[in-house]
Amino acid sequence: MTQSRTQRARSRSALPGAWAEQRAWRLLRQRGWRRLSSRWSCRWGELDLVVTKPGRLLVVEVKGRRRCGVDGWGVAALGTSKRRRLARAVSCWLAEHPEQAQHTLEVVCALVPLPPTAGAVRWLPLETLAAAQGEG
Repeated sequence: MTQSRTQRARSRSALPGAWAEQRAWRLLRQRGWRRLSSRWSCRWGELDLVVTKPGRLLVVEVKGRRRCGVDGWGVAALGTSKRRRLARAVSCWLAEHPEQAQHTLEVVCALVPLPPTAGAVRWLPLETLAAAQGEG
């Protein structure tokens, strides 16, 4: 069976995101984090990565970008409504994993430069993004 043009386009557009998530995961694993979930979804949205260390729980929203110019990092893609959906998805995840609720929760955005761009992954707490966008 052959794929439609739309299916092929979706498949190609998913590749950079998957690559960025793998790069973020490799860096986290090197730093001693253990993966609990990846690409977990509920009716409110998707969590790209959920990782843990003793006493800590980290939810990572991964954004892969080819350009790093004026908002080439994609910070605007994490506006108020996206952060609300993310918070609801985190609540759903915690409801399904109540044993993890005792840990200190952190939510960050991993800004991953895609090839051919070279550069380091930037890790930004979501509170930093809200302040940068004038929301608090």
